[in-house]
Amino acid sequence: MVIDRAWRALGPGLEPLSGPGGSPLTRTVKLILLPLVVRPSLHTSLAADFLEPSQAAELERLIQEAGGCLAATAAWFTLLKRARRALGIVAGNPQDLYFQRCFELATVHGAPAPGASAPASPAPGAPSSRASAPGASVRTAEGMARAAVREIAEAGGGRTVDALREHLADPDRRAALDRTLLAAWEARELTPPGDLAAVSALAALTALAAEVLDACGAPSTGPDPTSTTGASTGTGTPDRTGAAGAAGAAAFAELVDSGSGSALGRALWAGHADALWGRADLPPHLELTAHRVPPRPEPGRGASTATLPPPLDRTLFERVFTVLQSSGRDADLPPVPELVRREVGRSCGPLGLGDESLRVAVVLGGCLAVGLDPLGSGRPPGPGTAAHRLVNRRWQREASVLRARRMTTAPDPDGGTLAALAAELRSPWVAYLRRLWVRLHGRDVREAPLDGPASAWELLDGVARSVLMDHRGRVRNALRALSAPAVPQFVEARSA
Repeated sequence: MVIDRAWRALGPGLEPLSGPGGSPLTRTVKLILLPLVVRPSLHTSLAADFLEPSQAAELERLIQEAGGCLAATAAWFTLLKRARRALGIVAGNPQDLYFQRCFELATVHGAPAPGASAPASPAPGAPSSRASAPGASVRTAEGMARAAVREIAEAGGGRTVDALREHLADPDRRAALDRTLLAAWEARELTPPGDLAAVSALAALTALAAEVLDACGAPSTGPDPTSTTGASTGTGTPDRTGAAGAAGAAAFAELVDSGSGSALGRALWAGHADALWGRADLPPHLELTAHRVPPRPEPGRGASTATLPPPLDRTLFERVFTVLQSSGRDADLPPVPELVRREVGRSCGPLGLGDESLRVAVVLGGCLAVGLDPLGSGRPPGPGTAAHRLVNRRWQREASVLRARRMTTAPDPDGGTLAALAAELRSPWVAYLRRLWVRLHGRDVREAPLDGPASAWELLDGVARSVLMDHRGRVRNALRALSAPAVPQFVEARSA
């Protein structure tokens, strides 16, 4: 809230770094404001979720002082995107790739002057100890932008969608890859049909998952850091050190050591996980696949973010594509041939993941997702775990959710736009599980397992907040579109 208020007070010129409503983009906060302007590692008093008035004033002061540099950063970002289009580069997210480089350019050279020499003096608000780069006075801003874009593209080491497409375009390589996938798929460890021990193990699995979630959501004292509004809800901070925390840690360790995530994956392959979640109205795979049994992955020829299938139905191309598209740290990834080779084993593993702690996170996420009740309809019955109560309270106090609850019993007068968004709240587990799986897959690719219930809850709760914020944003966009004045037809005709 403090960052948003300080950002809006900076005035115009920040549009490339802002959302439609004028707030800073999430990546602006994550990549620029926090690490480069606020710098919590140096200003430790500003690292908390809740600030005292004096700390809030200090945070606003830091952002205000950086206002000139931030405006120059926005101008450089526009210029780098223009250079990116001119060079025909399409790989990667421009915000992930360029935000921090633009801040560096703004700090060293000030605001760009397209078509003229780049200024040699730093932007207002930039540290005065930083000197301008040698030769900056004779290099045009466009040339500097093109050089930066080329450098960033080359630094990816060929870890791009184009490199992936070229790698999988070779017919012989595709045929060999298909044979490797077939062999890996046939070598899977399958649970025999009708294995009663496996069925009873699944029941124990959900009980342990509920124990972990109860510990994760157990309140103590203090404000609720998971609130999206910053308000104190009385739920407190999850208990990590008491009896509940110890029980949750033991349950999480047992889930990992017993291979419960792998057991769930094998149960889905065998098609006998129907009663896993205790709800007959939900598919056991929770829409992670469109099939009753996940199919064998294929090599694939292309991918599009607009038409990606459910996670367990994706081709090898689509799985690697999502990693390359979402990564702003390409240097952390192996080259494309190695990425593809590793993805073969991962795609044929239980739940499409390789690390057991991440598979356990799917179990925990499924247990949490089936108990989500944004509309307060009472389904599923019962209060669920402490984690369910924590997340559901957050959802149910959203204004957009309250309107959606009314729309479940009244027709939508606005042509169905908001009714469709309201309908999504009847099956929140779909968006939740898919987003969770994507994040787990990204961690798997980077070999970043979960080390305990605390890190698992940070991930699970973060996905819940992300889904909530995404739904809130789409409701706002729909309301903005519905309230926009209609353009007269004769104006459109004259423009044409």
